[in-house]
Amino acid sequence: MTTHADLSTRLAYAAAFVRGKSGTAPAVGMVLGSGLGPIAERVTRAVAIPFAEIPGVPVSRVPGHAGRLVLGDLATPEGPVPVAIMQGRAHVYEGRPAAEVAFGARVLCGLGVRALLLTNAAGALDPTLAPGDLVRITDHLNLSGQNPLVGENDDRVGPRFPDLTEAYDPALGALLDEAARATGAPLRRGIYACVLGPSYETPAEVRMLRLLGADLVGMSTVPEVIAARHQGVPVAALSVVANLAAGLGGGRLTHDEVQAVAAKVLGRVEALLAAFLPRAARAPREGA
Repeated sequence: MTTHADLSTRLAYAAAFVRGKSGTAPAVGMVLGSGLGPIAERVTRAVAIPFAEIPGVPVSRVPGHAGRLVLGDLATPEGPVPVAIMQGRAHVYEGRPAAEVAFGARVLCGLGVRALLLTNAAGALDPTLAPGDLVRITDHLNLSGQNPLVGENDDRVGPRFPDLTEAYDPALGALLDEAARATGAPLRRGIYACVLGPSYETPAEVRMLRLLGADLVGMSTVPEVIAARHQGVPVAALSVVANLAAGLGGGRLTHDEVQAVAAKVLGRVEALLAAFLPRAARAPREGA
């Protein structure tokens, strides 16, 4: 379990372990959510490290999360971009504290990435969204009852009270919009509500979340956003709408449906990333 007092030591140790396995100096870090793992299979000069081997990184046992860190180059029209990709993630609902869940994203940040892109599959609260839509997250509601910064702060990693006014970096968001226009892929914007799970929301909860201003709902991403911003790394996040939330659609919600929809839009996500990554790789890192 990750403790806060020695967080910088744990991060340095985990990052050194990864560097010892791969000579890649990643420009962009990514976390691939449910159904999006195959994107990592396109990495060339790839070195894949199981999460179980990386000190402090938890292993997910959720279907669709391979549980590997893949380092290498991802091809784009502007040439290869060095990346570090988490092929899956752990979740708080698996019984882990938020600090442990976020540690993998912290390792990506510790490898020196200039930007972190988080992806997930989410339920639509906004009735104008449909399964298969791509949505850039512009803000979030943390309703999980969990925060990865709870406990003693390690000032060597980040401040006790980090500002989340721009949790989702506006400049990176603009680059995602630009990449979407370049590929012709429609990209909506929305606010993401993070809930604990693992049960899906009730229709009454869906109505509540909509009243609170959320457009999407899911069970991940927010702990990683908070941890990365604590470390001063700019973040962008992309949701694939997997289904309509309870009470908005006609059928029962299943995880198989989530993975199936993500697989159908994989080509569009890959094209968007190919346009986004070179732009993100050139983005200045905060404090640099």
